[in-house]
Amino acid sequence: MPEARGLIVVVEDERAIADLQRLYLTEAGFGVHVERNGDAGLAAIRRLRPVAVVLDVGLPGIDGIELCRRMREAGDWTPVIFVTARDDEIDRILGLELGADDYLTKPFSPRELVARLKTILRRYAGAGAAAPVTVGTVVLDATQRRVEASGRIISLTSTEFDLLAKLMSSPGQVFTREQLLSSVWGQADYGLGRTVDVHVAQLRAKLGDDSPIVTSRGVGYSVARS
Repeated sequence: MPEARGLIVVVEDERAIADLQRLYLTEAGFGVHVERNGDAGLAAIRRLRPVAVVLDVGLPGIDGIELCRRMREAGDWTPVIFVTARDDEIDRILGLELGADDYLTKPFSPRELVARLKTILRRYAGAGAAAPVTVGTVVLDATQRRVEASGRIISLTSTEFDLLAKLMSSPGQVFTREQLLSSVWGQADYGLGRTVDVHVAQLRAKLGDDSPIVTSRGVGYSVARS
């Protein structure tokens, strides 16, 4: 069945790119719904509840960054992959800080888009039953994809959750950026180390004084032993 993997909402105003994304995502087993402007895209996301969103940054109406901001402010943490014609690090970092799970710059391979979507969704669905992990005041429940800190619920993107879960899996162990990129993002492009730094910064901001994340300068990150 074409929708066996779930529905993806693609918000892309360039018809040729949207058609190509639809083709490859459909062949990969996803259902696909396409909108061509930000306002219609946001309405579709709220109405259809997709498993993930592929979101162009430069859109008519509200742009992709504002669309993602409104999703997150409404408590919608559906995985989002940004695609954009802009190749500026500031744009990439802004997208990640708003809660995007990944980022692709045009032109990109449709196969890479499909691979990254599968990686994000596999991580999200594949946690399985496991006992909650506690480090300090932070409790991570992989089964329910839930994080609490000092009793308060912490809203995380799929990638932020998986990054924290990786760090908390071995308290005291320092993971290099390369190790984190490989295990969390499923990538070996070590030039994306800044992506890890941005996500760590976001985790620390959300966890506040409860954050157990420790920086090992020049090496990577760990969480302190309880």
